Amino acid sequence: MAETLVEELLRQSGNIVYRFGYEAIIQNLTQLEESFDRYSEVGERLRAIPDFIVIDKKGKPVFVEVKFRWRPELHERDYKLLGKIDNFWKAKIIFVNCWEQPYFRVSEPPYLDKNKKLILKPLLQEKEWEIDKELYDIYEELVHRYLTPTLVPPKNKN
Repeated sequence: MAETLVEELLRQSGNIVYRFGYEAIIQNLTQLEESFDRYSEVGERLRAIPDFIVIDKKGKPVFVEVKFRWRPELHERDYKLLGKIDNFWKAKIIFVNCWEQPYFRVSEPPYLDKNKKLILKPLLQEKEWEIDKELYDIYEELVHRYLTPTLVPPKNKN
């Protein structure tokens, strides 16, 4: 759902968005499944393929990976993933969280500061994509409405 929200937000902001990730090409790879070593260098590179290619209004393409996290902190396994994405693709990564606003944040290489803390900025500060604040607010509301309730236990009616 996070990927779809990001895809539509970027598209409705006037950018061209192409699905590009591992999931998009997996159907073709299943034909090679027996001979395809997913842990080879090529396999590792393919598993780290960013989700989208986004072309802004000026025609500049950029790889974009989308990651959903309940909270805006990294998981332990994210450090290895960030290394692969940086090494192979140099993609921008949009983190979608549903714990605190802004729900959409972006990171770009080198991703981490010297203390291994994730470097993030609000997606609205990404000037290349020219995201309209009113449109952005609609997508923040969608995250709040559809993703945040999964974190909150139902209230007892006693």
